[in-house]
Amino acid sequence: MAYEQILINSFRYLGMTNISDIERMTLYEYNIRMTAAQLSWLDKEKLIHELAWANQQVQAEKKVGKKTVPVYRSFEEFFNYQKIEDSIMGVSELSKQDKKFQSLLTKANS
Repeated sequence: MAYEQILINSFRYLGMTNISDIERMTLYEYNIRMTAAQLSWLDKEKLIHELAWANQQVQAEKKVGKKTVPVYRSFEEFFNYQKIEDSIMGVSELSKQDKKFQSLLTKANS
């Protein structure tokens, strides 16, 4: 690979702005960074396609009797942020119920 092409790719795809930083990179590091840049681009493309898919899904309708109605009546039905966040944070439905029960006990004992 030509020296100039490495410089151009580093400026264009790697966001590097200092020639001396580019020159200090080994060829192995350059290849790893370029692979990472390509994967980052792929992630962005996937997000674009997921957004297009979600846009199609949110506009979906189903037939109920003789009329059509939206499949999702609310944003939360389409994307339950709280449920996903609770799953990531390890909050279970049982612990939510425990908190409600504890709150009721506190009120009863006040």
